[in-house]
Amino acid sequence: MRERLTPAVRQYLLVTGNYWAFTLTDGALRMLVVLHFHQLGYSPLQVALLFVFYEVFGVITNLVGGWLGARIGLNRTMNIGLGLQVAALSMLLVPAAFLTVPWVMAAQALSGIAKDLNKMSAKSSIKLLVPADQPGALYRWVAALTGSKNALKGVGFFLGGALLTTLGFAPAIAAMAAGLLLVWLASLVLLKRDLGKAKAKPKFRDIFSKSRAINRLSAARLFLFGARDVWFVVALPVFLSQSLGWDFWQVGGFLALWVIGYGIVQSLAPQVTGRRSGKLPDGRAASAWASILAAVPALMALLLLQGQSPQLVLVAGLSVFGVLFAINSSLHSYLIVSYAAEDGVSLDVGFYYMANAMGRLLGTILSGWMFQRYGLAACLGTSAVFVALAAIVSLALPRHDRAAAAPAGNVDASE
Repeated sequence: MRERLTPAVRQYLLVTGNYWAFTLTDGALRMLVVLHFHQLGYSPLQVALLFVFYEVFGVITNLVGGWLGARIGLNRTMNIGLGLQVAALSMLLVPAAFLTVPWVMAAQALSGIAKDLNKMSAKSSIKLLVPADQPGALYRWVAALTGSKNALKGVGFFLGGALLTTLGFAPAIAAMAAGLLLVWLASLVLLKRDLGKAKAKPKFRDIFSKSRAINRLSAARLFLFGARDVWFVVALPVFLSQSLGWDFWQVGGFLALWVIGYGIVQSLAPQVTGRRSGKLPDGRAASAWASILAAVPALMALLLLQGQSPQLVLVAGLSVFGVLFAINSSLHSYLIVSYAAEDGVSLDVGFYYMANAMGRLLGTILSGWMFQRYGLAACLGTSAVFVALAAIVSLALPRHDRAAAAPAGNVDASE
């Protein structure tokens, strides 16, 4: 096994380890902030506003970060992200009286920059490791990375709820900052310096994608993630705590299990979407899976409006939503890495994740505002509309010839 690990793969494993460590703290921090500030009496809209800068700076970071990664190397963008997350966590260690809305928003801005620098670096690196003639292996590697990341984010949600219950807000933040500091110091020493650097220095105007396929996929991604976050970020945890009387352990545990299950399904998505038949997904597949997903939040909203048991509707409905959303997300993650140019790959990936962050930003704001004004059913109805829009946009993505299939050797490569 050790002989099979080339220097490039070992470097990628280091990037992945960094990404995992960061993801754990990112998930825990999200849950800590939502539950702690709701406990202090913040309204759902105020809680949502705490994350606005997180998402706004995620948009900017993905747009600029891809260009930066192509110029200075993905190792540096990864290490900058880790350092900024340590700084963001440290900002929340001030006395409680200083934890004002502007201060927490500023800390979340740093965290948003850090998160997307890390994600862009990890997702871009994989394009450099898989041979161009093995698209099946590329799909599987992307699915494994994305799925494992989301599973760990789910663990982070549970960790955040558990730490808030057992340690309290400040000690939990301090413990996470100390652990991530050690990871950052190790990364500064071990990561190779020229990972992902483009051969030709891209100009700043190159941050905007010139590929029609990438632009369309980015639009679909915006609607897909807006559809998730319009109920997930604020509306659902506040509803579970406020309306159903769940405690922090239960809220954090439910969201953790949802994201962990979502991550596992993402890792298995190649098995579901054509690997057994030797075919790889294309725009037709992306549109079809989004169409199926759109029906789930629409049905959930209808059942809530009819007075069905909220607990049953949410647990059962969101379980189905999680499975289908994971397949959609995994398809998108494969398609963007497949479409991206190899030289300066982070430019295309960064642009795509800029759209992803725009969707999260839109969903976050709507999650607080719509839940406060109209309730959870309205959030789920909006989610259905957004997914339907993603399906429509995906119709314009490139398609394979129905008779064409990826060679079996490509699909099953690197077992």
